[in-house]
Amino acid sequence: MYKLLEKVLKSKTSLDDVELQKIISQFNVVHAKRNQLLLSVDDICDKYYFINKGCIRLYTISSDGKENSRYFAFEENFATALPSFIDQKPAGEYLQTIQNSELLYISRTKFYHLVDTIPEFAKLYTGILENGFIVAQKRIYGFQGFNAQEKVKWIIKNQPKLLLNVSNKMAASYLGISASTLSRIKSKI
Repeated sequence: MYKLLEKVLKSKTSLDDVELQKIISQFNVVHAKRNQLLLSVDDICDKYYFINKGCIRLYTISSDGKENSRYFAFEENFATALPSFIDQKPAGEYLQTIQNSELLYISRTKFYHLVDTIPEFAKLYTGILENGFIVAQKRIYGFQGFNAQEKVKWIIKNQPKLLLNVSNKMAASYLGISASTLSRIKSKI
């Protein structure tokens, strides 16, 4: 259950075995069904997830009822509603599994205790934050001025798992295009 987490931690840090086991022991297992909400818009986020199997997405719902996907996390990645996790205010977004998923989670209290007491874990957290920032910036700046086909090509190049594991409706909301436009473009590529 914890082998994948251990593999990822070993690949991204130089933790010794004692520190590695201390970190892993702080995570709990949760099996989530497809489309299960892990966090609602008014909830305050107190969990950080690691995906063993499945996929998590962050999304909002506009005033006209349209879902807008903001982020997808797949196997071997971490996911949370980061602003709410940090500032402990209502999330303003939803965190949902989109496949049957096997997740590991750590509470906010335990997470920050590890950040404060294990320097390698703090470095890992910094790396996760930096990578998330880079991906978000590339997406924002990459999409500026892109037409629909250029957006799809950018996703294929930069986030190839997305179009293979996510419905056209969800992927289209992430790209800011219609699902029918996405289907048409995918059939031509």
